[in-house]
Amino acid sequence: MTVPAHTLVIGATGTTGSRLVSRLAARNRRVVAASRRATAVDGARAVRFDWYDPTTFADALNGADRVYLVPPLGSTAPAATVLPFLEQARTAGVRRAVLLSSSAVPAGGPATGEIHQALPGLFDEWAVLRPSWFMQNFTGDHVYAHSIRADGALWTATGEGRVAFVDADDIAAVAAHALTDDPAPNTDLLITGPETLSHSDIAATLTAVTGRPVTHRHLAYEQLRDRLATTMPAEYAAFLAGLDRAIADGAEDRTTDTVQRITGRAPRTFRAHAESALLSSTDPA
Repeated sequence: MTVPAHTLVIGATGTTGSRLVSRLAARNRRVVAASRRATAVDGARAVRFDWYDPTTFADALNGADRVYLVPPLGSTAPAATVLPFLEQARTAGVRRAVLLSSSAVPAGGPATGEIHQALPGLFDEWAVLRPSWFMQNFTGDHVYAHSIRADGALWTATGEGRVAFVDADDIAAVAAHALTDDPAPNTDLLITGPETLSHSDIAATLTAVTGRPVTHRHLAYEQLRDRLATTMPAEYAAFLAGLDRAIADGAEDRTTDTVQRITGRAPRTFRAHAESALLSSTDPA
């Protein structure tokens, strides 16, 4: 059965995907929400989608002319899974693809960098979103947020390196434009918040907002790698610890005007995010 043309949002129950579905629905765009459990989001039609089960691809792609791509989480080599899907998507009629990558990964780099490099050769209309680290990492369902709630501590190998942390709402806002604006961006978009902060600054802000002490605990690269490896594959733990080391060396110490330029409004500050996310919470960090 053929369905009306729509935007397929992969990872529709995730941090950016759920917000994107809501934004597209608010614009009266047809959306199909793809996730492993086919969970409905904001009234969008839900389909089951699993990166590691290619039999789920065809139904998800039926009628899609645009797709938002969140690669498989926890993989250091997602291209092996994502690129065959994109070939199938192009054949099925998808004409625009927007990839969620990372500010830490350039085209041709590790992980999503290979997908980024391939995207312009697969689609005439495309964009790669390269957001900085999410503010929600400290307030949502992330290892940082869990350690803050459990121990009042934030363990990193970032030293006093600074990051322009970005709110997932701002990422979703840029994504909505990247999927719907004409012409398509046909470039990568480096997305940051309005200011650079160290993880010690983050801890101080959380302390001020919640009234509960939060401390930044400094680890060496090897210590963080080994700590992470207790809960994830060693290769991925080394990759993540390496990103912390890059932050310590200044790799993320910059801001961009992408949110303002694309959406017409300024990106949210971390203080504003923390107040909104935590002061109404029954289990604040």
